[in-house]
Amino acid sequence: MMPYGSSWQEELSLLIAALPPRVAAATQRLAQERGDLLEVVLDLGREPEARFTDGEVVLDSVQVTHHDLEYVTERVGDFGDDNRAGIERTLHRISAIRNRAGTVVGLTCRVGRAVTGTIDIIRDIVVNGQSILLLGPPGIGKTTMLRECARVLSDECGKRVVIVDTSNEIGGDGDIPHAGIGRSRRMQVRTPPEQHAVMIEAVENHMPQVIVIDEIGTGLEAMAARTIAERGVQLVGTAHGSNLDNLLVNPTLNDLLGGIQTVTLSDEEARRRGTQKSVLERKAPPTFDVLIEIQERDRVVVHMPLDETVDEALRGRTKPPQLRLRGEDGQIVSRIDTSAAPPASFEPNPFPAGNGRRRSRERHRRGFDVEEYMAQRSRDTAFEGGGAPSGPSRHMQPLAVFPYGVSRTYLEQSVRELHVPVRIQHNVDDADMVLTLKNYYRRKDSPVRTAEATGIPIQVLRSNTVAQIKGALARVYGVEEVDQTETALEEALEAVERARQTTSDVELAPQNSYVRRLQHQLVERHDMTARSTGNEPNRRLVILGAEE
Repeated sequence: MMPYGSSWQEELSLLIAALPPRVAAATQRLAQERGDLLEVVLDLGREPEARFTDGEVVLDSVQVTHHDLEYVTERVGDFGDDNRAGIERTLHRISAIRNRAGTVVGLTCRVGRAVTGTIDIIRDIVVNGQSILLLGPPGIGKTTMLRECARVLSDECGKRVVIVDTSNEIGGDGDIPHAGIGRSRRMQVRTPPEQHAVMIEAVENHMPQVIVIDEIGTGLEAMAARTIAERGVQLVGTAHGSNLDNLLVNPTLNDLLGGIQTVTLSDEEARRRGTQKSVLERKAPPTFDVLIEIQERDRVVVHMPLDETVDEALRGRTKPPQLRLRGEDGQIVSRIDTSAAPPASFEPNPFPAGNGRRRSRERHRRGFDVEEYMAQRSRDTAFEGGGAPSGPSRHMQPLAVFPYGVSRTYLEQSVRELHVPVRIQHNVDDADMVLTLKNYYRRKDSPVRTAEATGIPIQVLRSNTVAQIKGALARVYGVEEVDQTETALEEALEAVERARQTTSDVELAPQNSYVRRLQHQLVERHDMTARSTGNEPNRRLVILGAEE
């Protein structure tokens, strides 16, 4: 990567010439020595300093005066409503800090560079016509990549590109844009609040194939971006935020991801999904096809297709993104970002044999059951390193589980705590085992009947608690839970809360007399009542629901 054109040193000299002479001389010397100058900061009553990629350097021991600030403001362009100015035919940006009377008391003189090669790491995505949203912290290079996208699309792809340039940061100051944008056309925005109107004007008046926009930050701008995308125009833009999560929790900008709404499911659908009745879903398709998080100048994370990524995020899961790196030799390396992926229990079903219904029929024909599955897994583990496993192992075969009436959140927590390779399914036909509650099993709902008809094993729980789920998984996988007493008390705590909320009785798993006594004491400390029922060894506690 290198600055665009042979006039880079000339452009830098124009910025240095606008600085007070004593500051300019020091800046010139350091720029020649280091070459990575980012900006010069002039604050009233403080020493001037230069900022580089690895830190700051004081330029002069004499403090900045009003005269120094006036010297700079007289040699740059006019400041707009956003307190930004520039130097004509360059990409430098001068930003002002004013006091309450409107007088300039500080200046940030950022060095602007048109750098070629910055989008090599995402070039294939840019040129194939997909709409792209760039995210990243300030100063990471979003605008530089945006400018290079405009040049590549206009010069090398021959597309009609229009840049909506709010602060003249993409195309530079003055009426004639910088050569770094190639043959792209540039529409300047008089004041930031009018940016959304200029975006729509660009589409309606100038027939672009691509719109480039920096810093989408308001609801009106997000709506304008959606309008542009719906008209079939490729959109390349940046937004405030560092990653996908920032946009999801931003009520103003999550419309770029399709918008988020709360949907109330029917009882049957909620049981099928294993979720609460109120869930979050997208309102519409995302404005952009691809979201790119710029983590470093040579490291980006790519989320595509964006609609699938957003849907998974709203369900509390993660679709592993693509990590792209530029090596020291300039080679681009691309791989799945496993560090951002969820535990193995949330990965897509890995079984290679056909679809779920065909697998279910096959299990039914050959009489598949949990015991056979566990025996095969033990043989596999012994082959890997000797002996039957005494606890969770990375060599265990994954088990696809369909929770019916069982909290998916509790199941995910149980899987994490036991470290067993469970894959949670949304359809009973894709499952190797069904987890359900006693009352659902007795009712013989459709998923239960399907599981019995196709030979899918069913684990019946007494209550919808983490302890009950962990117990069932521990039995299936043949692993030991860390502390049976602790698990039993944890189950009692969950049951106390459920009994208090639902005002109905909650039955616990059978325990010995010592553990039951501890559970009784725990229940009493929470001002609830419990009684023991059943005969040994199945004697257990029932926590009585609070009276309304």
